[in-house]
Amino acid sequence: MIHPTKHIPAERTLLGAGAVIFSELLQPRTVTGLWEAVREAKAVGTFERFVLALTMLYSLRAVRLEGGLIVRGTP
Repeated sequence: MIHPTKHIPAERTLLGAGAVIFSELLQPRTVTGLWEAVREAKAVGTFERFVLALTMLYSLRAVRLEGGLIVRGTP
């Protein structure tokens, strides 16, 4: 699920995983470095969910790819 509902808590959604990923982007990181930083987070769980959440963040323009590094998007 993308967003929480009455029966799905936030930490089991893509928004929850995206929040964990976004909070780790205080500095630019490679995909591998970012995955290593968040892989133990319960909200992220698997590499598949990591990729889906990262894709969601990219679609929302919250992150962007710059010179092979993932950085926070500009407001």
